[in-house]
Amino acid sequence: MPSPPDITFEEIRERAYDLWERHHRPEGFSIELWLMAERELRAEREGRRPGRPEPETAPAPAEPGTAKARAPLERIAS
Repeated sequence: MPSPPDITFEEIRERAYDLWERHHRPEGFSIELWLMAERELRAEREGRRPGRPEPETAPAPAEPGTAKARAPLERIAS
């Protein structure tokens, strides 16, 4: 399977700006939004949904009754 094309600086910048606007232009989140943009673009190029772990890195589900499920971390401006 061919590797997905490289993501350009301009593509990440445009996606990060879009995320910044969609999250009501928060102050102080430029790095987080940049990384989120890069992650989303990589996931799209690899045919995965953004925010979902890759199959080989996903933790195995706990057996019922062995541990309490943890609440997922809140995403910025969700």
